[in-house]
Amino acid sequence: MTAPLTDIRVIETGTLLAGPFCGQLLGDFGAEVIKLEEPGKGDPMRQWGREKPHGQSLWWPVVARNKKSVTCNLRTSEGQDLVRRLVAESDVLLENFRPGTLERWGLSYETLSEINPRLILVRVTGYGQTGPYAPRAGFGSIGEAMGGLRYVTGEPDRPPSRSGISIGDSLAATYAAFGTLAALHARERTGRGQVVDSAIYEAVMAMTESLIPEWAVAGYRRERTGAILPNVAPSNGYPTADGSDVLIAANQDTVFRRLATLMGRPALADDPRYATHGARGEHQAELDDLVARWTSGLPAAKLLELLHEGGVPAGGIYTAADILADPHVRAREAVVTVEHPTLGPVPMQNVAPRLSETPGAVNWAGPSLGSSNDYVYGELLGLPAAERARLHSAGVI
Repeated sequence: MTAPLTDIRVIETGTLLAGPFCGQLLGDFGAEVIKLEEPGKGDPMRQWGREKPHGQSLWWPVVARNKKSVTCNLRTSEGQDLVRRLVAESDVLLENFRPGTLERWGLSYETLSEINPRLILVRVTGYGQTGPYAPRAGFGSIGEAMGGLRYVTGEPDRPPSRSGISIGDSLAATYAAFGTLAALHARERTGRGQVVDSAIYEAVMAMTESLIPEWAVAGYRRERTGAILPNVAPSNGYPTADGSDVLIAANQDTVFRRLATLMGRPALADDPRYATHGARGEHQAELDDLVARWTSGLPAAKLLELLHEGGVPAGGIYTAADILADPHVRAREAVVTVEHPTLGPVPMQNVAPRLSETPGAVNWAGPSLGSSNDYVYGELLGLPAAERARLHSAGVI
């Protein structure tokens, strides 16, 4: 079966995560992603991450999977000319520099679209391409703060916290990939490309549910609430007899009735304090205490067995070890193992979502620096070996 984007060529520039994760998503579904990296150095993601067996990042094999690595010094006129030549043969140019950088390099959308009117330019930045903040440096953490996520994350008696992953960058990249697909679809009708402008703070803000109208219309400001969502109960992590925690989400009326029956207290479902969603929300703390007293008398495995059999959504709080050991994860091959030339077999998350007829796949781990130079510059652009050698000696590739 052929992946859905095998007829799409993406030129990926930029570094770190927000742009490259977009490239990873497109590559997962078959796009030919040609990643341009600084000669001799490459993307800093090659060095990121705490653990570095054999001196190599374990993040790079994931974020650069399915990509071809090509060295190109974008700060040189000859490097910029190579980009123009690649644009003529491509569908998408992906970048995550500060606004104005491409323009200073003579690679504005107006210039590139003259070369290839069907080109889609995907731009991922902290604040977007327009507005008074556009020129500012913007990392994912700043976008998470401006987008409203940081303020509502953490315990109420402590300063705002963060997620243990780079969620702002990943959200902006995901929206950029979605925008790319929308622009490719529109191109089928119009015959022309366009600019996809994905700002980190806007991608984060898009995920904040009713946070904005709650304030603007009702005067309610969401605050940090730790492990719970206010007025959604019972939905929390609850202690077990063997010292672990189990998440239970029984906030729907019918599901709460099932939980009350499992607890041996079916009358709770008819108690005016807990009979409706609104009532359970008003008595959230005392209801959580009732559930916790029940769960603390059972070991986690037995508790989960009862909840699953009783039709109550529940689950453990997984570490990476738990994910790898889980039989459901294994059955669905949600983790795939990819061979790396020096690291050996590297397990990583598989492609999501799943397509029944044209699924994506992880074909190889992040490549070595410049490993596709001969293919891209030789076969694709037709540069002779002597010219490639000259550009290499000049520090262009």
